[in-house]
Amino acid sequence: MSNQKIKKGIDRRSFLHSAAAVGAGLVFSPMVSAAADDVKKADDINVALLGAGEQGQVLVTACLKIPGLRFKAVCDIWTEYNLKKASRLLKAYKHENNTYTDYREMLDKEKDLDAVIIATPDFWHAEQTIAALKAGLHVYCEKEMSNTLEGARKMVQAARETGKLLQIGHQRRSNPRYLHCYNKLLKEANILGRITTINGQWNRAARPDIGAPEKYAIDQATLEKYGFKSMHQFRNWRWYKGLGGGPVVDIGSHQIDIYNWFLEASPKSVMAGGGTDYYEKETHQWYDTVMAIYEYQIPSGTVRAFYQTITTNSNQGYFESFMGDQATLVISESAGKGAVYREPSAPDWDKWVKLGYVKEPVKKETPAQEKPKTGAVLDVRETLAPPAYELPVKMDKLYHQPHLENFFDAVRGKAKLTCPAEIGYETAVTVLKVNDAVEAARKLDFKPEEFKV
Repeated sequence: MSNQKIKKGIDRRSFLHSAAAVGAGLVFSPMVSAAADDVKKADDINVALLGAGEQGQVLVTACLKIPGLRFKAVCDIWTEYNLKKASRLLKAYKHENNTYTDYREMLDKEKDLDAVIIATPDFWHAEQTIAALKAGLHVYCEKEMSNTLEGARKMVQAARETGKLLQIGHQRRSNPRYLHCYNKLLKEANILGRITTINGQWNRAARPDIGAPEKYAIDQATLEKYGFKSMHQFRNWRWYKGLGGGPVVDIGSHQIDIYNWFLEASPKSVMAGGGTDYYEKETHQWYDTVMAIYEYQIPSGTVRAFYQTITTNSNQGYFESFMGDQATLVISESAGKGAVYREPSAPDWDKWVKLGYVKEPVKKETPAQEKPKTGAVLDVRETLAPPAYELPVKMDKLYHQPHLENFFDAVRGKAKLTCPAEIGYETAVTVLKVNDAVEAARKLDFKPEEFKV
């Protein structure tokens, strides 16, 4: 290697590692990454993918729309399927990459990496994240941060000790629609008034366990080396205790994280009921149905927050609903849901419409048979649906793209992380206790110090 090439590599890494500590404004680029040449720019970021399963491939697809990224390595224990598939995809987009089965070998051999994306099962997150941070890399780690609070705590400590960035994959924190609701509707306009209640859910239809073609099965020795007893456990790890946390952790944490964010608070207590009511308990050790109630204390008073996840029916999908004495905000990562419903007693909203915080609702004529006659008194049980003021902000990118953009912009020193390790830890404390509450069959209290590392 020529001295010129060596100097260029050092300059690029020095730029990225120093810029990451600056943290200025958020800058998103609309360009699509192609990595069509081998000429390195000062702010190019060399990336490795650790965990090339379904979620890893979702993240890679989003990354391919972000300029300035160069995937140099892919690591996955399912070499005959996940690893080859992800590697081929990246090469098709001109990202020449090396492949590995063991992440330790990858970290040892790949000396020109700047960052790693970790999308492995939850029980590997702490060990792999800490190793990557200590190797001098910035880390984007999928949620749940860890399947244990001890693991999550060590991740926070490692990020602090190494000075490297650790972004946790609660991607709604970078979603422009959620940011608009938090910054404009709640913080500035206080459009809901006093928030008293939250409802949220993620309902999924019943589905069979995930299988795998027999010819691609991982050998038993490799499975056991990486913590799995069988291919079924490898493919369905989220249902197994010690590996994942079940649906309330896997999908519920995304939304419960929003409860904490929008209220700017951590809960005081949680009670929950649930069980493995539908699937076989032997292969579904975590609960397939969970219903939880949190209690928050915020400056304006008490907020009670309900959350439900079921895996036997998909009715109404997933959303969060924040209810105040002046309005209700319904928001979802799904683009089809998102509006504010004004209470009849709320003050006029012309100001917020003119400022573009909400859109003027489309006025629909009530059917003649439903119109109350002049002088008629409505039955107290009858209520008219409040008008829906739609959100003016659209999400025109892949769901994970803005969060990944935020991470890589932070690496370049152009942004601050929207979900750093400390926030991810607070959410882990909030969510993991739900399973404890189900098992205890009683209300569990949180202590303020539980949320701190």
